[in-house]
Order: sequence, then structure tokens, then C-alpha cells
Amino acid sequence: MRERESDMDTEAAWIKQVQRQSSETAANALVSRYYKEMYSYAYRQTTNKQLSMDLTQDIFIHMLQSIGKFDGARGSFRTWLYKLATNRIVDYYRSKYYSYTRHTAPIEEEMPDDGDFTLEIEKREQIETIMLQVNQMDAASQHIFRLKFFAEYTFSDIAPLLNIPESTAKTKYYAMIRRLKKQLGGDSNE
Repeated sequence: MRERESDMDTEAAWIKQVQRQSSETAANALVSRYYKEMYSYAYRQTTNKQLSMDLTQDIFIHMLQSIGKFDGARGSFRTWLYKLATNRIVDYYRSKYYSYTRHTAPIEEEMPDDGDFTLEIEKREQIETIMLQVNQMDAASQHIFRLKFFAEYTFSDIAPLLNIPESTAKTKYYAMIRRLKKQLGGDSNE
């Protein structure tokens, strides 16, 4: 417990150094602390290494540009960073660039040499199909889905982040899951 408090104090000090003095050392420390986590979050939604690295870089650029607006009294830095990351990923999927690369990017570049090539392609196609459906839903539902499914947040974590009751987060999430099942042909009861 004491170690966690010390980590939080260190993180708060880095944030203040970046906000007040534009400390490059503190900024690098924040990026280093969260890089793998944000990369993993982006990769689970794109299954593309290069794109995930680009999105992660964009997430941290945006973090540094808007860190002056971060208020620790409203929530944790990690939660705020996930919100920024989710916005960056949603923006990417809404972009013209996504529409273009979706039809032109060669899938072979990302495939591992070992393992089952067919299973890897099927996994990517399933994720892309799901993301196409998710991207057509309202922004609040997208945020809830991405935080729950990819960041593994609980509903009690998501609710304050989006300023909604926990019951609303649950309702939107499960409605979205039912809609996805129906649209993807996985639920013949509806």
C-alpha cells in the first residue's frame, strides 16, 4: 500500500513538473510508465503493430498538449489517459485515412512466420468486423465498449469517467452487446 502511495506521489510530481515547467524529464517518465499499457490498448483494437505504435505516439502527443487541463481532483491520471486514448482511437476509425488504408494495406506484413496463418487472419477479420459495427454507434457507447472490452475497466471505473451512473454504463454496454450479436448474426433470438 505504501509503495502504491509513493508511486502516486511520484506521478503527481511528474504531472506538476510538466504542467508548470514543461519538464522533459517528467514527461518522458510519464510516457515510459504508460507506454506499454497504451500500446496494448491500441493494438487490441487494431491488431496492427505499426498503426498501434502510431496511435500510441499520437496519444502521448495529445497528452502532452492537453496535460494543462488535467485535474487530479476529477479522477486519476491513468483514467484521464485512457479517455484521451479512446478519443484518439475513435477519431482514427472515423478518419478518411482509416477508410483508405482499410482497403489498401497488405495484411501479410503483420503476419507471424510461425503459428496458424488462417487463424490469425480470421481473428483480424473478426476484430475488424466488430470495430466497424462499434464505430457506427454513439460516442458514449463506443467509450463504454472500448474501456470495458479492451482496457478491462469495471462499470464502477467507467461511470465516473464518463459522468454517468453505473447502471447507465451497464445498460448501454449490454444493449450494445445484444446489438452486435444481432448485427453479426450471432443471436437468432432477436
